[in-house]
Amino acid sequence: MKLGLGLYRHMLTPENFAFAKQAGATHVVAHLVDYFRGGAHVGPDDQPTGTDWGWGLAGDPGQLWTLEELVTLRSNVEAAGLKLEAIENFDPAHWGDILLDGPRRAQHIENVKTIIRRVGEADIPIFGYNFSIAGVAGRTKGNYARGGAPAVGMEGPYDRPMPNGLVWNMIVDPTAPTRDSGTIPPATHEQLWDRFQRFTDEVFPVAEKAGVRLALHPDDPPMPFIRGQPRLVYQPSLYQKALDLNPSPANALEFCVGSLAEMTEGDIYEVVDTYSRQNRIGYVHLRNVRDKVPHYKETFIDDGEVDVLRVLAILKKNGFDGVIIPDHAPQMSCAAPWHAGMAFAMGYLKAGIQALEKR
Repeated sequence: MKLGLGLYRHMLTPENFAFAKQAGATHVVAHLVDYFRGGAHVGPDDQPTGTDWGWGLAGDPGQLWTLEELVTLRSNVEAAGLKLEAIENFDPAHWGDILLDGPRRAQHIENVKTIIRRVGEADIPIFGYNFSIAGVAGRTKGNYARGGAPAVGMEGPYDRPMPNGLVWNMIVDPTAPTRDSGTIPPATHEQLWDRFQRFTDEVFPVAEKAGVRLALHPDDPPMPFIRGQPRLVYQPSLYQKALDLNPSPANALEFCVGSLAEMTEGDIYEVVDTYSRQNRIGYVHLRNVRDKVPHYKETFIDDGEVDVLRVLAILKKNGFDGVIIPDHAPQMSCAAPWHAGMAFAMGYLKAGIQALEKR
C-alpha cells in the first residue's frame, strides 16, 4: 500500500508537493476543479462547504483541461519525487447535463471522452468522480473534533430545492440564480441509475482504450436524497450494483471509508473486506467519523468510530497495493491549520502501513 496526499487546484504548488514528500507521501491525487472560485468558504485550504448557492462558480464550459496542462502537472509532481496517481472530479461545467439529462448531454459526453483520452495520454492512471446531481452538499463546519478542532459534519437533512443554474453543488449558469428562475425538478432513483447506465455504456469503452480507470466515489453525505435529488450510492450494497452494472475493467471504486462509515447500513469492516477482495478499488479515501447521517461529525484519524488500523489490515490481507489518502482532516490550532492536521493524519497512516509491512 502507498501513501498519497490529495490537493485542491490552488494547492498544486511546489511548496505543497514538497510538504507531501516530507510527510511521507509517494503519490498525489489532484483536483483540477476550482471549488473555491466565487464562493463563500471558511478558509482557502480547508475542504469546501459553501452555501445554498453551492461551492462557487464552475469552470469555463468551452475550455476543457488540455493535454499540455495535464502533462505539466504530472511533470511538476514528478519533479518533487512523487507520482500523480489520479485526477479527482469532472468540472460540472463540462459534464453537468449528463447528470441532469439536459439538452447539452451529447456534447458533455464528448467532453468527458476527450478529458479521459487526454488523461490517458498524460499517463495518469485513474480518474475519480462522483455521479451526483446535488453533489457534496448539506455539510456543516464546527468545532467537532478533539480539543475543539474545526471539522466537517452534518446536523440534519438538507432539503432546500436546487435552483436552476446549479448542478453538482456548483453554479454552471451565473445568471440563473440571480433571478426568479425556478428550481430543478427532482429526479427519481430509477432515472439517476438510468443516466449512470448510459454514462458507463458510452464512456467506459473510451476509458479502457485510454488505459484509465474511472473510480466512483460514494455519495457524500450518503443520504437517499439531498436537495430533493436522488443519490446513487448512499448504502454500501449500492456500490456492488454500480460494479455489476458494467463489467468493464475501467469500472472502479474511489473507496471512501469515511462516507461508507457514515451510512446507516452495513458493518464497515465487512464492507472493506467485500470490496477489497474484488480488486476493483482504484484508490482509497481514509478518514475517521463519529455517528451516522444525517447527524455525523468528522474526527481526527485516531479518534472516531472506525478502527483505521483494522481497515488497513483488511486492505493488506486482500492484496490492495494502491494509494491511500487522508481525504479530509480536522484543522489544528497553529499557524498552518490544514498542514498540521494533514501531517498528523499522514503520520498515523504511514506508521500503520509500515507496521503491517513488517509483519
